[in-house]
Amino acid sequence: MTRPQSLVVVLGTATEIGKTWVSAAVLGELRATGTTVAARKPAQSFEHADLGGTDAELLAAATGEDPHTVCPEHRWYETPMAPPMAADALGQAHIALADLIDELAWPDPAPAVGLVETAGGPCSPIAHDGDGIDLVVRLAPDRVLVVADAGLGTISAIRQADIALEQRNAGPPLVHLNRYDPGDDLHRRNRAWLEGDGFELTTDIGELAARLRGSAAPAPR
Repeated sequence: MTRPQSLVVVLGTATEIGKTWVSAAVLGELRATGTTVAARKPAQSFEHADLGGTDAELLAAATGEDPHTVCPEHRWYETPMAPPMAADALGQAHIALADLIDELAWPDPAPAVGLVETAGGPCSPIAHDGDGIDLVVRLAPDRVLVVADAGLGTISAIRQADIALEQRNAGPPLVHLNRYDPGDDLHRRNRAWLEGDGFELTTDIGELAARLRGSAAPAPR
């Protein structure tokens, strides 16, 4: 099976944290500099009003792929719940993690960077038998990217995500602080504290793209 030269799995510290925006932005940046990219969203749930701007559609716009290549049509669940809960609510079949993984078909030749975006937070269910971290463990990516907010609560949220990943031997992650404002004292202090914790951190999409393009090994912790 084809596998990207560098496989990245993206988790958020919570839902609505901006991981799709960050994913699309960094894929667009990579593509603009000549790096071949592809994106996959194993399953997505959404409201009807979101059509035209679902996660799969935003990722597809960034990579130049078809939205139903990014996320198979039968994995689009039109109700705003975790995918397995949405499937239950809609009376659809149970979602097996193994099936989601089998459906991750990549282009041939393999792209330089392939990104898989999960649903919700690290421990949010993406299948009836697995969550975001289970997906990370099964895929064994080259990089785990955790997208977090830059403001209040981010230190605890990132530490908890890191602990959950470490407990299942799926870390350490690369952390991106979304909406980071260098003029905000709290944002600067959060960044300094997290760097003091030893986290590999980015706050700029261009810097994040450079890290992913270089596919450097994670810094030791």
